[in-house]
Amino acid sequence: MKNLTYISWNVNGLRACIKKGFLDAFEKLNADYFCLQETKLQPDQIDLDLPGYHQYWNSAVKKGYSGTAIFTKTEPIQVSYGMGIEEHDQEGRIITAEFDTHYLVTCYTPNSKRALERLDYRMIWEDDFRSYLKKLEEKKPIVLCGDLNVAHKEIDLANPASNRKNAGFTDEERNKMTTLLQAGFTDTFRYLYPNKTEAYSWWSYFAKSRERNIGWRIDYFLVSQSLNSRIKEARIHPEIEGSDHCPVELVLS
Repeated sequence: MKNLTYISWNVNGLRACIKKGFLDAFEKLNADYFCLQETKLQPDQIDLDLPGYHQYWNSAVKKGYSGTAIFTKTEPIQVSYGMGIEEHDQEGRIITAEFDTHYLVTCYTPNSKRALERLDYRMIWEDDFRSYLKKLEEKKPIVLCGDLNVAHKEIDLANPASNRKNAGFTDEERNKMTTLLQAGFTDTFRYLYPNKTEAYSWWSYFAKSRERNIGWRIDYFLVSQSLNSRIKEARIHPEIEGSDHCPVELVLS
């Protein structure tokens, strides 16, 4: 069997990203499974020609906000949208595609926002999403990817001390990531590169953060631990521009 390549990318507005080279990057990466977050569109607002790929979209009720997509060379057995909880399913944040050997879940986790105004909601989301994943996992293993809006450890962002109580690096959010991993999931990048520093997937648009590599690693591929032996490579692609996030990659045997 050939290796399978997965890409996840928060495009921060797909229509804007297309103007900044998305299709060239898509072609170059040539993934078997390509997942997007923050598409910021309704499906009727774009006509995207991707020969050889099946396309699945989940858009927020609110236009121009959030949204996810999966493009896959293999047609799924079935696809579902959201986690089946109305409170969480208005923002187009989750798509689950079932294949013969696994589930592929793409997720755009809610941001706790400035002043942490959404942190309480985020905590509820985290628990409900973890329960959703564990229920799926009873049937087959999971490949989870997306912008999970948390830098898990101090190694995962450039300035941990000054960000301790900021959205994406609160103790509460980090603890929820720890809980998810302890529930049976593997952070594939850290599995292969436990000590690699300055490996980031998101940079603020301010103060030339990307040029200076003052970033955060908040985009992930997590897999059910039963897939650990199949993890061949995990990459971050900071050379690919077009968004304030860069694509992240997983290769499974």
